[in-house]
Amino acid sequence: MDFTINTPALLFPAMSLLLLAYTNRFNVIASRIRSLRDLWENEHNEKILFQLHNLRRRVKLIRLMQMLGVFCMFGCVLTMFLLFYGKVEAGQYAFGLSLILMLASLYLSIREIHFSVVSLDIVLSDLEMELNDHQTRSEETESNSAKKYFH
Repeated sequence: MDFTINTPALLFPAMSLLLLAYTNRFNVIASRIRSLRDLWENEHNEKILFQLHNLRRRVKLIRLMQMLGVFCMFGCVLTMFLLFYGKVEAGQYAFGLSLILMLASLYLSIREIHFSVVSLDIVLSDLEMELNDHQTRSEETESNSAKKYFH
C-alpha cells in the first residue's frame, strides 16, 4: 500500500463535518437544558428532572466525542509531519491511532443517539397516554351511543 502525505489528509473533511455536527448537537442540547431548567423552577416535575439528567449525560458524551475528534485531527497533522520528514513507519502508527480515535468518537456518537431516543421516549410517553385516554373515551362514547340506539 502506498502511504503518502495525502492519505491522512483524507480524514480532514470527514472530521471537520463531524466536529461541526457535534458542535450543533451540543448547542441544541445546551439550549434545551436552559429551557428545561427554567421549566423545572416552575413545575418540579419528575420527568423534567429525568430529562435534565439525560441531557447532562449527552452533553458529557458530546464533549468527549469532540475531544476524540480533535485528537484524531491532531494525529493526522502529526502523521503528515512525520511523513514530511521521512518517518513513514512512525507516520503509519500515528495514522492508525488517528483512525482508532475516530472510531471511538463515532462509537460515542451512537451512544449519544441512544440517549437521544430515550429522551424522546419520555416526551412521547405523555402524548401516548393522552392518546390512549382519548381513544378509550371515544370508544366509551360510541358504546354508549350504540346502547341508546339499540335500547
